[in-house]
Amino acid sequence: MCRFVIYKGTSPVQLSHLLTRPCHSIINQAFDSRLRLDRRRPMNGDGFGVGWYDSVYDEELGSQPCIFTSVTPAWNNINLTRLAEKIKSPLVFGHVRATTAGTLSLDNCHPFVHGKLMFMHNGGVAEFPMVKRRLQQDLPDAIFDIVQGNTDSEWAFALFLSKLPDCNARSFSSETLRKAMEGTVAALNGYAEEFKITEPSLMNFCVTDGESVVVTRYISSKTDEAASLWFSSGTDFSESAEGGHYKMSKTDKRENIIMIASEPLTFERADWMEIKTNHMVVITPKMNLLQIPIKDKFYVPPSDPAAIPRATEFAQEKGLLNPRKGIVDTPNSRRPPQMH
Repeated sequence: MCRFVIYKGTSPVQLSHLLTRPCHSIINQAFDSRLRLDRRRPMNGDGFGVGWYDSVYDEELGSQPCIFTSVTPAWNNINLTRLAEKIKSPLVFGHVRATTAGTLSLDNCHPFVHGKLMFMHNGGVAEFPMVKRRLQQDLPDAIFDIVQGNTDSEWAFALFLSKLPDCNARSFSSETLRKAMEGTVAALNGYAEEFKITEPSLMNFCVTDGESVVVTRYISSKTDEAASLWFSSGTDFSESAEGGHYKMSKTDKRENIIMIASEPLTFERADWMEIKTNHMVVITPKMNLLQIPIKDKFYVPPSDPAAIPRATEFAQEKGLLNPRKGIVDTPNSRRPPQMH
């Protein structure tokens, strides 16, 4: 399955420190099965994408994010390596893809973009061909025409855009993005109920307007665990030892950096905290991180005396959850395979 990483900082980060240099970066996870949760497939080689915002607003260039996507394996794209060494940004989305819905094409590579907004997804909408037409009927013509690919992820993004008061607005509040995300999840659950779909949907969605970030760790089930999602915060993210071993440092109480990832990018257990299932994380423009429960029919309050630990088998079978629910301990890495 797919993997993504999000970086938001008060200072720009060099893209290589997220994508290419760390020995447990999402790109290394894509080719080294010893570092990945998904044991069903040896590699995530179905394309990649990276999106970022300029550090300084330029009126001529506008506020839209920059996007670089490719259908080649991320570890074997020399242009990605070159760009990552020369680009800095305070807000970065990175995504590696393993196809589950949609064809292998540039149109299907994340992140998806509309105006100032970027969107990524890790997981899958259950029985999506069954609900696709129903979802499309709910979209205004202008938003329907935005979709270029054929993945459940991009159609979910279109649904998200339809939940905004104005998807072409020049700015969005964190609250506006949060409510639109809640509406997107609720609508997809409504379609599943309408068509009597019983298989859970895995909806790890993330969206940003370049200032706020909203991310969900969600599954439409009261008894199953969602796809993995972690966050790390601190004042400095840098290489702590040779060989690409990175560490998040905390020199004071300030949160200069917040990172969210499908799998941790370091081997330091203390660096990462697991985001709770069926919760939403909101990062505000002022670098406040809020973890908010999504209180729908699949939410189980921790105080509920009938609450039992969620089962991990469903997400494990999809390659989206480590059986130990822990961080990979093996720091070894290997050279990526050469594709010709």
